[in-house]
Amino acid sequence: MALEVGIVGPPGSGKTSLFTALTRARGGEYGKTNVGVAPISDSRLGELARVVSARKVTPATIRVQDVPGSAAIGDLRQVDALLVVIRNQDELESFELELLVADRDHVERRLERVEKQAKSGDPKLRAAVDELKKVLAHVDTGASLADYPGTLPGELEPLTTKPLIAVVNGPGGIDLKLEAELAELPAEEAAAFRDGGPSALDDVIARLRDALDLITFFTAGEKETRAWTLRRGETALDAAESIHSDIARGFIRCEVVDWRDLVEAGSHVEVARRGKQRLEGKTYVVQDGDVLNIRFNV
Repeated sequence: MALEVGIVGPPGSGKTSLFTALTRARGGEYGKTNVGVAPISDSRLGELARVVSARKVTPATIRVQDVPGSAAIGDLRQVDALLVVIRNQDELESFELELLVADRDHVERRLERVEKQAKSGDPKLRAAVDELKKVLAHVDTGASLADYPGTLPGELEPLTTKPLIAVVNGPGGIDLKLEAELAELPAEEAAAFRDGGPSALDDVIARLRDALDLITFFTAGEKETRAWTLRRGETALDAAESIHSDIARGFIRCEVVDWRDLVEAGSHVEVARRGKQRLEGKTYVVQDGDVLNIRFNV
């Protein structure tokens, strides 16, 4: 399943400009829910593509949602992280309070529903009511659900437990209006405007990667060379699932090469001849920079 991030923040803070800049989508509209895909820049991908003479190069991506205002924050309970666009520290503190209130109201509504269901006498539902009462008492103290001492019910999907990355729009931060305009230019023209330097948004993506503890693995072939993301600690079987469910279902083994070894060797044949390729099974923990060739049979 693709990783997903929600863009939030006060009205007029520049949320839609950030959405446009990240996704390079021309259709981002103010006041509406916008959905797009943001590419993750990685210089290693180009080096690998050159070595294998790839006809197509595809970066890893993150799905991005830009929702219109605080009323729609609840729509982001299933995203993996939140990007909050602010103009100053006061706005960040105010928004964090909004998240606390949204979670408190969400817990209360959930408790009301489960209390009605528990009238059936189901012991599991009665236990769920007791736990939700403890959760509600916790948030009523003004504490975040990220600090809840017990195990939160899985159905809650709280907002305050998600990584929150602040993006300052304006002096001391990023000019999001400019970045949105540059996103509409061809890549070469945008790079020339920056004098060949990186986009200010690269730092946003890097912070997002760190917050989600992501690693990147690659598939490198002549037809297509592509980058993919996994959470750190995930396995070769998880990597197969991220590529296609059929590959995971028919997983046999995984050929693994470090990207540096493949670039240095110059080809898959040569890197194998040098003994730099190894075979791994489903439980192999994928490392950042691994190039995987998954053998499968469906």
